[in-house]
Amino acid sequence: MAEALCTHIENDRPFLGICLGLQLLFDSSEENGPVNGLGLIPGVVGRFNSLNGFRVPHIGWNALQIAKDSEILDDIGDRHVYFVHSYRAMPSNDNKEWVSSTCNYGDDFIASIRRGNVHAVQFHPEKSGDVGLSVLRRFLNPKSQGSKKPTQGKASKLAKRVIACLDVRTNDKGDLVVTKGDQYDVREQTKENEVRNLGKPVELAGQYYQDGADEVSFLNITGFRDFPLGDLPMLQVLRHTSENVFVPLTVGGGIRDFTDANGRYYSSLEVASEYFRSGADKISIGSDAVYAAEEYIKTKVKTGKSSLEQISKVYGNQAVVVSIDPRRVYVQGPNDVQFKTIRVPKPGPNGEEYAWYQCTVNGGREGRSIGAYELAKVVEELGAGEILLNCIDCDGQGKGFDIDLIKLISDAVSIPVIASSGAGAVEHFSEVFMKTNASAALAAGIFHRKEVPIQSVKAHLLKEGIEVRI
Repeated sequence: MAEALCTHIENDRPFLGICLGLQLLFDSSEENGPVNGLGLIPGVVGRFNSLNGFRVPHIGWNALQIAKDSEILDDIGDRHVYFVHSYRAMPSNDNKEWVSSTCNYGDDFIASIRRGNVHAVQFHPEKSGDVGLSVLRRFLNPKSQGSKKPTQGKASKLAKRVIACLDVRTNDKGDLVVTKGDQYDVREQTKENEVRNLGKPVELAGQYYQDGADEVSFLNITGFRDFPLGDLPMLQVLRHTSENVFVPLTVGGGIRDFTDANGRYYSSLEVASEYFRSGADKISIGSDAVYAAEEYIKTKVKTGKSSLEQISKVYGNQAVVVSIDPRRVYVQGPNDVQFKTIRVPKPGPNGEEYAWYQCTVNGGREGRSIGAYELAKVVEELGAGEILLNCIDCDGQGKGFDIDLIKLISDAVSIPVIASSGAGAVEHFSEVFMKTNASAALAAGIFHRKEVPIQSVKAHLLKEGIEVRI
């Protein structure tokens, strides 16, 4: 398609490139390369520098600095748009006639280009909510524009993300429902012992999008037991949700190699590909990442065969989240175990002054001989682009995130970390952002039960001087 694309663009025909669609217009890229681009815009696409303290990939809602009239950006004003990438093109004297906006993340990089009818954006308008849809609308209908009145915002830098999580499982009647557990127990403490039902997944996801969630995460909490490609209801949930929810969607649960009842083998890559085709933007790997890390620690060899390595190689590490489910184990001293320990603020049940975080698999039911710190370091090396950090001890308790755990892990890695488990009040969100390097905070039960609305969380964070998307 290269020749046809170049002819189309050189003839000033309408063109809109998104993310990689912007990068391919440049001379070359260092990603899996160097590889040649179409050579229409001078410049080399290079990787972000993580040595300056900025996390790579660049994931989240950031601000634009408009450089010149772009038409398709007219409704953005000073509002956030959604980025997810590890490579970027830099502005220079050679390409300045093309640059319509920049974004600052460590350095100023090119966020959009425009020349005549040719447009391209590094961010994802289809995942940037209403403001992103306006970009697509203006590109498709350039002559039907009203007066230029961008909605006012306060975007100046990368925002902290507030993520709504939906734990999805089949109830005893066979219906797919959103549930929530206390320390991973999702059944009601009643005589019937039924699965806790907090609503329908598609409807709840749509409501969270309207309420201002920056991302929606589906966790299929029985996915590790069943064959996920046979899980048609979950695939349909993704398809229906992505029709009306224009923020990133993550799905997790059971992403691993499978052999079905007929003896047909499916790789984890095939499983993930079906989720991506159904509307997922990121997939979350749990137990399988633990097994891959254990193997790597033992052999010191990257086989390229683990689900983590396969999927990140094909789809990019920004599409792979590793979900870590640890529980706190108290010890008398740091030399009692071979894992990274922390000094605990409150002594353990037997007066222990230290603890380590033991990773678990299979929905928290099985402990493994690997710590959360060790796992986080290894999965970053194997290709994870983000870490979802849960905490079994805090799950469903509403007493706040495990600050010690989140600080330990977010200081150890250079990829974004999502804080999860334990939120019960708006103050818990400001605490985790002020005391740790978490890039995002996730909650489930308090949003499902309408105890703490998403907008209340964001209003509180703004009041505390923490940048969020509004």
